[in-house]
Amino acid sequence: MSDGETFCVYGAPPSALADVPSGAVQVSPLVPGAKALETIRPASLAGAVIAAPPGAIERRYVLALALRALKPGAPLIAMAPKEKGGARLRKELETFGCVVQDAGRQHQRICHTERPQVLAPLEPALEAGALQYSPALGLWTQPGVFSWDRIDPGTRQLMKALPPLSGRGADFGCGLGVLAQAALASQAVTALALIDLDRRAIGAAKHNVEDPRATLHWADVLTAPDLSDLDFVVMNPPFHDQGVENRALGQVFIRRAHQALRKGGSLWLVANRHMPYEAVLNELFAHVTPQVTIKGDVGGYKLYEARR
Repeated sequence: MSDGETFCVYGAPPSALADVPSGAVQVSPLVPGAKALETIRPASLAGAVIAAPPGAIERRYVLALALRALKPGAPLIAMAPKEKGGARLRKELETFGCVVQDAGRQHQRICHTERPQVLAPLEPALEAGALQYSPALGLWTQPGVFSWDRIDPGTRQLMKALPPLSGRGADFGCGLGVLAQAALASQAVTALALIDLDRRAIGAAKHNVEDPRATLHWADVLTAPDLSDLDFVVMNPPFHDQGVENRALGQVFIRRAHQALRKGGSLWLVANRHMPYEAVLNELFAHVTPQVTIKGDVGGYKLYEARR
């Protein structure tokens, strides 16, 4: 890190709850282009503010990384909604040897502490939350990535339903890369772009999809990369934004897929049954409405093929 990179911020902590210095280095894996907290030199940071993630393994991993990166005596502010890990923050920091003051505000639990001179062992938390190979899945994965410890049932249904694909395509929100593996099973596929907002997902997918036809992009599907004239898009679009259900998110993914497809190109989509995607599909693919058919409706999921 340069001399100016002495303070870090993880995520988007509410400005009313913590002052983040101007120029603080963003270290969230969900912000494309952010610096990886894993790469920051130990005992080099002058302070950190952490909007702690909800998953217990992921949260302890982030806290351990931050404490490792902080100079002894440097301040750490960590916060989370009470029902999404905030109630456990103080105890988790105390297990690392921190002396903690905490308070509740705006439905968040906010912990103030300093990096102690002597830390309790961080290695168990660092190992548990790192990129790892899962023999049960047969995949590389990392806590915090969508469906990191199992194959999502909806994704599995779409994998079974996919026909042999061909030409140039993309996997929007690729996750660990399992849907990409299914798409690349067809030798007629010439190129596949895997795109995900989560750096950890891209890191795992690099191991899981070792195919010269694949390119991986840590990016927001809605803004990058520049894709056009694709023959197909496959996706299991997200419907949560920072832990809150956002039904419009999948609709935006569908609009982005429409932009990227050539005329006659196909969108293959799986969605939870209650997601309101029919209207936007019919709006965008109106000229081929008779071909917009439900391919399946199994176990709470629905599958679609839509042709541009």
